[in-house]
Amino acid sequence: MKPSMPARVGIVVLATAIAIAAVGQVACGSAPADDASSLQGQASTLDAGYPLLFQVDPAWEGPVPGFNIDPSWPRPHENWLIGHTTALYSARDGHMWMLQRPQSIVDDEIATNWGAGVECCVPAPPVIEFDRTGTVVQAWGSPDSVERVPDWPQNEHGLFVDHNDNLWMAGNGSLDGQVLKFSKTGELLLKIGRRRHENEPPNSNDPSVLFTATNAFVHQPTNEVFISDGYGHRRVIVYDADTGEYKRHWGAYGKMPDDSVPGTASGEATAPPQQFSTVHSVRISNDDLVYVADRVNNRMQVFQLDGTFVAEQFIEPQTGGQGTVSDFAFSPDPEQQFLYSADGSNQHIWVLDRRTLQIVGKFGRRGRNAGQFHWLHTLASDAEGNLYTGEGNNAKRGQRFLFRGVEPQN
Repeated sequence: MKPSMPARVGIVVLATAIAIAAVGQVACGSAPADDASSLQGQASTLDAGYPLLFQVDPAWEGPVPGFNIDPSWPRPHENWLIGHTTALYSARDGHMWMLQRPQSIVDDEIATNWGAGVECCVPAPPVIEFDRTGTVVQAWGSPDSVERVPDWPQNEHGLFVDHNDNLWMAGNGSLDGQVLKFSKTGELLLKIGRRRHENEPPNSNDPSVLFTATNAFVHQPTNEVFISDGYGHRRVIVYDADTGEYKRHWGAYGKMPDDSVPGTASGEATAPPQQFSTVHSVRISNDDLVYVADRVNNRMQVFQLDGTFVAEQFIEPQTGGQGTVSDFAFSPDPEQQFLYSADGSNQHIWVLDRRTLQIVGKFGRRGRNAGQFHWLHTLASDAEGNLYTGEGNNAKRGQRFLFRGVEPQN
């Protein structure tokens, strides 16, 4: 018997109505209903892109968000190569920040390894700022930052841009026990934690050091930074965002984490796990709910700011591999009606009703073409409702999905 957890979600396909014009353009033919939601009538002001199929869950009776793939994004410098794209986040000016791994570019991709006179290419810097068109505004760091910059992560992983335009960076190298706060131009402002010692065991109740933390989120009203910690630890931990002073931490269901409890491989749990397993992201909604990606356990959990447990939702709980809940983004309406969740095993973006956690549907599949995913890792949204994804492994790319608006089911 498999666990007393939600069964595999049933899915039906909603074919988006499209019209092929004589000139070969593809246009969406589905008009939104007048009262569908507060997102209704809103759509990206960018070029239209190409429609995607949205697969609606049979139990969902409401409208759904529509997206087009934008194959033009991003537009890095012509001599740059993008590596594992591990994190994306939209700043308040609408610019999208990317964190990628220059060291993931392999030798046969680099021009200098092909001999004299070969023109392209070189690894891009790890931190890149793009404007709304996808054009590079600035970039900083270098492929050898881990050797040159004290406390730079061995393996870049998480990135968050706060309300003061500061950047928070997390790393998941074996000795990464720190999260760094930078100005938008790359000046180091604060370090939380420290570099770990060789073979140092985990201690999820020690606030002085992290263990391959994955991401961060600054809650502006309380000026606290919430850190998902991580691959080695089993907790969410909170610090003052200016001083780094420790505030509190918690594990699954709001309880204190216990590193002595063995983990369970993804898809093999026979009951809801009582400990986190790869705390892969943390995000906070406008109504002060904390959303935690418990990746290997194929679930998300929701908490109040003090760590009080509120709810959980499993996503395809029978799935093995690396897990089905990697990162989150919210729709930009004040109520944040939709919660988007990245599934790096099945290669989907799942859409949920944020308040109830009911599954609305999904889009995307495994593949290398535009709108498909290979090793989907990170997810972000901007103020217009567009979605952005980053992929690792051999994909090494970011993609943008243009928001069409909220549409009725056909």
